Amino acid sequence: MLVLITLLATAGVIVFGLLAFFFIASFRAYLAGTIFALLCLVCLLADIKFLQFKKMMSGGDMGMPPTTVTSVEVKQENWSPLLSAVGSVSAVQGAILSTDLGGTVAEVKFQNGAIAKKGDVLVKLVASQEEADLELARNDLARARDLAARKVISKAELDAAESKFKQKEGIIAKKEVRAPFDGQLGIRQVNVGQMIKEGQEVVALTALDPVYVDFALPEKRLPQLSTGLEVHVRTEAFPGREFVGKLTAINSAVDTASRNVTLQATLENREQLLRPGMFAKVDVVLPSKEPVLAVPATAIAYAPYGDSVFVIEKKKDPKSGKESQLIRQQFIRTGETRGDFVAVTQGLKAGETVVSSGVFKLRNGMPVAINNQLAPKSELNPAPPQT
Repeated sequence: MLVLITLLATAGVIVFGLLAFFFIASFRAYLAGTIFALLCLVCLLADIKFLQFKKMMSGGDMGMPPTTVTSVEVKQENWSPLLSAVGSVSAVQGAILSTDLGGTVAEVKFQNGAIAKKGDVLVKLVASQEEADLELARNDLARARDLAARKVISKAELDAAESKFKQKEGIIAKKEVRAPFDGQLGIRQVNVGQMIKEGQEVVALTALDPVYVDFALPEKRLPQLSTGLEVHVRTEAFPGREFVGKLTAINSAVDTASRNVTLQATLENREQLLRPGMFAKVDVVLPSKEPVLAVPATAIAYAPYGDSVFVIEKKKDPKSGKESQLIRQQFIRTGETRGDFVAVTQGLKAGETVVSSGVFKLRNGMPVAINNQLAPKSELNPAPPQT
């Protein structure tokens, strides 16, 4: 019985082994056929792609498509040298008006921020007692004149009566605050009914047209300075706006601490845009002219290793004879910035054409196509709209 069981087990193992052998053999054949089919397909695709590349190379279509850019021609311009400084606006005439005498405010005769004319009464103090004394002095003077005409009193007594009358008039005048010149008033510091002391500040009065701009330059600039030079002033309050005036005063001494000389320019201010105390950027225009090569600031690629521009050059393909426009990166040295332009001191020549915008996307040797229809406009004195 044991022998029979052993024979049956051995037969089962043999049958299982044969079945497994036939299964593995069929799977390998299937796998080999699949791999062969895939290899044929890859070879076919590679052949097709090779034929396409060969056709493109024979037709000359492998070149990089040109990048559209805007351009500008490098021109020589004459710029007047500038001496730049910072300063502040001050009033040609300005004062804090105050009272000569103390008392109670009877009337305020102006509005905050109003325009005042010379001699306008701005504030009146209560002067009932002083007005009564003035009336009495007026009557005394009239009697004295009548008596003097009849030679009843002496000339000295008449003079004393006249002096007393003028004294009372002066006291009444000191009870009023008047505008000493034409100008714009500030915000009042007193109110009706308020008791004020002698010298109490009442209101600021400022003449706004013209105005001064005070600034300073190093002492080494003194030989270049003279009254009458044109001065350009810009303020942060009005970006893009430039105010033009004249240099009208040069201080007689140099500051020993800073070694700067104080200067003063006078500007018309008909629109009253400039106000005393404003921060100002000042450029003094010297009369001489200097030739410079100027390019728009947008044409310069700024980098830590050096600033550069892209010069557009025409080159002909030696094989096809076709002419194309390629760019060449040219490193430069920059000078003064004025408006939208930058002066180039080294690296460029007049007459060369450079890319004027979009330089960040360019590389040396790239083909380009010029389209200046949407080129940004660059100006020496830009005046962008206020937004």
